[in-house]
Amino acid sequence: MADGYKVAVVGATGAVGTEMIKILEERDFPVGKLVPLASQRSVGRTVEFKGESIPVKVLDKDSFRGVEIGLFSAGGTVSKEFAPVAAAEGCVVIDNTSAFRMDKDVPLVVPEVNANRIREHKGIIANPNCSTIQMVVVLNPIHRVARIRRIIVSTYQAVSGSGLKAMDELTEQVRQLFQFKDPVVKVYPHQIAFNVLPHIDVFLDNAYTREEMKMVNETRKILEDDTIRVCATAARVPVFYGHSEAVNIETEKKIGPEEVRHILMNAPGVAVEDNPEHNVYPLAIYAAGKDECFVGRIREDLSSDNGIAMWIVSDNIRKGAALNAVQIAEYLVRS
Repeated sequence: MADGYKVAVVGATGAVGTEMIKILEERDFPVGKLVPLASQRSVGRTVEFKGESIPVKVLDKDSFRGVEIGLFSAGGTVSKEFAPVAAAEGCVVIDNTSAFRMDKDVPLVVPEVNANRIREHKGIIANPNCSTIQMVVVLNPIHRVARIRRIIVSTYQAVSGSGLKAMDELTEQVRQLFQFKDPVVKVYPHQIAFNVLPHIDVFLDNAYTREEMKMVNETRKILEDDTIRVCATAARVPVFYGHSEAVNIETEKKIGPEEVRHILMNAPGVAVEDNPEHNVYPLAIYAAGKDECFVGRIREDLSSDNGIAMWIVSDNIRKGAALNAVQIAEYLVRS
C-alpha cells in the first residue's frame, strides 16, 4: 500500500467494521497500513483491502503502537477499555459506541452538522447513534433557519442495527414460518419476522428505552441547543438495512413545506425524494447501500401552527455508523 496513515479498525469482522474497511477503500482514504483488530474468536480470519488479504489481529493493549487513526466498532465495553489506551499512544479514536457520547470533553460529531467540533478532540471523537445521525443531518439546516423547538420522532429500525446474529435470526424465522414451524427467538424478546417490536435496548426508569433517550440527549448536544424538546419512540421492524423515521417538528419561526424542500435540496448529505402524486418517497430498500439521508412526505403538521411533518430514511450501517466515522477521519487528515 502507498504511503499514508496507519489506520486500525477495531471490530473489523463485524457488520460495521466490515463496512468501514469497504468505505475506506471506496473513498480512497489515505491508508498506508490497515490494522484489522478483533477478538480471539476471529483468529485466522482475513479482511480484503485494495486487493490484499490482511490477517485479523487480536485486540490487546499493544495494538495501537504507531497507529494514527482508530475506528472503533466492537461494543461499549471494548471502547471503554481500549479507546483511552489508543489515545495515550497518540492515536485519534473515532468511536462508534455510546461509551463517550455524552462526555463533555468528547466531541459528538456529524460532519454535515458540526465538523467544527472535530478539532476540539482530546484523543477521542464520538460517532452518534445511527437514528440520531440521519435525523440531525436533515433537521440541522431547518434549525439554522427557523429554530426547532420540539421534535416528535418514531423510528422503524432495521435488524442490522443489532448485528449479524439479528439478521440471521430474521432470515431463519421467515424460513421457519414458511415451513409452518414455530420461529426460534434468541436475539430479540419476541419474534421479529412479520412483526414490529416497540422496544430497542433496555427500558429506563422513565419508561423510555435507552435508545430513545440517546436520540433525546444526542440531538441536543449535536445541535447545541438544550432547549429543544424531543419525544422519541423507537421500534424494530423486519427490514435488513435502512432505518426509517416519521419526524414532526415545531419551529419558532413559521416555515412552509416549499421552503423546507428548498432548504433541504441544498443541504449537504440530504436527498429529497418527495413527489407523492407519483408514489415517490424514501424507501429503506432503495436507501440501502447509499450514503445520503433521504427525506420526503414533507407537509404541514395540521396539529401545530408552526409544524412540519416528514419521513426520513438512511442506511444505518453506512451513514448511521461506518460512513460517518470515515467522514470524521477525512476531516482529521485534511486539517
